[in-house]
Amino acid sequence: MRLTHAQEAMAAAIEDQWLASALETGPASREAAERGVREAYALAGVPGPSRVFWFGSPRASAAAMAFLSGAPAPDADAPAWFAEAYSSLRAQGWTPGETGGRSLRRLVRTEPWAAARSAAAAALGPEGWAQLGSAAGRRSWELAMDRVAGRLRLRLGEDLSPSPSVSSSASASPSLSFASLPLVRSQLLDAIYGQYDAAWLATFAAADRLCPEAGLMTRLAGLATVAHNAGWWWATSRFAVLTERPVTLTRDNVGRLHCGDGPALAFPDGYGLWAWRGMPIPPSLAASLPSLTVGEIRAEKNAEIRRVMLEHFGYDRYLRESGARRLHTDATGVLWHLDLPGDEPLAMVEVVNATPEPDGTSRVYWLRVPPSTRTAREGVAWTFGLTAEEYHPLIQT
Repeated sequence: MRLTHAQEAMAAAIEDQWLASALETGPASREAAERGVREAYALAGVPGPSRVFWFGSPRASAAAMAFLSGAPAPDADAPAWFAEAYSSLRAQGWTPGETGGRSLRRLVRTEPWAAARSAAAAALGPEGWAQLGSAAGRRSWELAMDRVAGRLRLRLGEDLSPSPSVSSSASASPSLSFASLPLVRSQLLDAIYGQYDAAWLATFAAADRLCPEAGLMTRLAGLATVAHNAGWWWATSRFAVLTERPVTLTRDNVGRLHCGDGPALAFPDGYGLWAWRGMPIPPSLAASLPSLTVGEIRAEKNAEIRRVMLEHFGYDRYLRESGARRLHTDATGVLWHLDLPGDEPLAMVEVVNATPEPDGTSRVYWLRVPPSTRTAREGVAWTFGLTAEEYHPLIQT
C-alpha cells in the first residue's frame, strides 16, 4: 500500500492532535485516566487494580513504587521528597507492608503494542507502514519522546544514582539511604509513559483511520485514554500508581527544553528539570544567568556550562568586555579572537549591515566562525560555505 498525499496530510493532522496531548501541561483528568487504566487492565485480561494512588511527579511515583515493592520507611536522613512520598501513600490508604504484586507493564503495554504493530504492518504493508511512520510519528517522537520524555528519564536516572552528575540539581538525592536507592531507581524500568506514549500512539491512530477494519486501536484504547489524561504511570497486579502532568513546559524554537530563569519542565510537587537549549543545567546556574559577569564565565571550568553562560551573556558582549584581540580588518568586517581555557578559542566576525535602518543607523551583526579563521573575509565567506577567494558578493543588503 502506498499512501496518497491526502492520506499523508490526514495522518499529519492526527499526529498534531496526539502531539498536543504529549506536550500538555496542567492537572490530570483523574477520573478519565483511572478509567483508562482499568480499561487497559481489562484489555490485557487481568483484574483491575484494587486502588489507584496519585503523585505529583515521576520521582515521587517511583518512590511510592519502591515502598509498594518493600522499601522500608524512610529514616531521619532520607530526603524530604522521599519521606513525603511515604506520607502521601499512607494518606491515600496504604498500610505499610502492603505490596503491589508483580509488574503488569508487559501485559498492559508491551504486548498490546507488539500486537498492534504486527497487525498494522500486515494491513498497510511494509512500504505503507514505513510511509505512515514518517507522516504521523517521526515528528512527535522527536519532539515529545526524544526532547522531553527522554531528557526527563535521563534526569531521573541521574537524580536517583549514588553520585549525581555535574548537571544534576541541588535537589538531587545524594543522601537517599543506600539500601533504598537501587529499589527506587529500578522502578523507572517499569514506568509507562502516559502522555508521552502519544508519540507512538499517533501512528497507530492514523493507521486505524486508514484501515478501520483491522481494529488497530482496540487493544490500545486504555493506553490512549491515559495518554490523553495523565503523565507517567505504573501497573501492578494489585495497585496502579499515576502521576500528574507537568505544570510547566518551556521549549526553544526547535522543541528543546529551554528556560533561562526557572525550570524548563516542572511538576506540581516541585520536582523539575532545568535546561538551556536541551542541555540540563543546575538550578543554581539558571538563577545566576541574569546577573552573570565576565569573571564568572572565565572562572567556569566546565566547557559545556561555560557555553551555556556565553550563549545567555552574548558572545559579542563577552568579546567586548573580556579583552578580545582584533585579529584582522577588511572591507567585510572585523575578525575578533579570544582564548577560552579548556575549550576551543572564540572567533567572531563583526559585520555592519550595508542597508541603513529608517533612522539612518546601521545594525551590527556578529558571526561566529571557526577558530582557524585568519581574515574577516574568510570568516564571512565560511558562513556561505565558500572560500575567501570564492566570496565576491554582487549586492550587499
